[in-house]
Amino acid sequence: MAEIGGQKKTRMKVRPLTPYFGGLIDGIDLSATIEDTIFDQILREFVQKSLIVIPGQKLTPKTQIDFSKRFGALECHVLNQYCLEEHPEILVVSNLQKNGRHIGAYGGSKKFHTDLAYIAEPSLGSLFYCLECPVGEGETSFISMSAVYEALPVEKRDWLEDKQIVFDYGWHHDREHAHRPPMTPEQRAKTPPVTHPAVRTHPVSGRRSLYVSEFHARQFVDMSEEQSQSIFDELIKFATQPEFGYTHSWTPGDLVIWDNRCLLHKAMPFDEAHARRLMHRTTVKGDKPFLNAQ
Repeated sequence: MAEIGGQKKTRMKVRPLTPYFGGLIDGIDLSATIEDTIFDQILREFVQKSLIVIPGQKLTPKTQIDFSKRFGALECHVLNQYCLEEHPEILVVSNLQKNGRHIGAYGGSKKFHTDLAYIAEPSLGSLFYCLECPVGEGETSFISMSAVYEALPVEKRDWLEDKQIVFDYGWHHDREHAHRPPMTPEQRAKTPPVTHPAVRTHPVSGRRSLYVSEFHARQFVDMSEEQSQSIFDELIKFATQPEFGYTHSWTPGDLVIWDNRCLLHKAMPFDEAHARRLMHRTTVKGDKPFLNAQ
């Protein structure tokens, strides 16, 4: 376990979550002012570990937004009916209803994906804050796609490095979220299909990651959807081996920060008819994925 920071009021401790990725940070209060030197350490841990868990927080929407903005400009979700009216940077993820209407995105994304892969400049990272959650269910699972890429056979890596993938949110929404209201014409216009490399280079660490998911990825360029989906299924099956993953069991007050450039995640099931789950997500803008030469 490593300690960070020499000041009495901020003495962070970091411990690894898995051999491949993830770190848990104790000893920090994000509702207070975080010194630049401490935030720089958090940012380094984020780049190195891809996933950071900070438990025991008491965040208002404003404090979550202010802390999130230190990672970069924030992205508002296209499904703006599920964003907080006073704080549109926050996407509400919840099964709760008010006056017969869902207050947040519901039904969960129970297949592995990376947030906002379907836009031209996908998200750098997401910050997910737990206000209410059921006990023993409704976890979030993560996969290190850097570790997955590095474990693939060389010939498979070489093949994927030459491939581009079409990501299509409208197609995904129609197929996976029929239980939600249909997208409006304006929402569809904001999310046309985009193309990204199947393998991308992390712009800070330089590591390569497999950039594919069960959601949003429709097909390889110049390949049929049916054939592409079969290959995606094969890759996800390889990626879901236990050694590449971590599952987070939520406690109210947890803030989990993940790097969308190199991790996949999905929600695990829970009793949505009776249990309560209320989460606030902020999403940091990213840049266009690329694959550099080695």
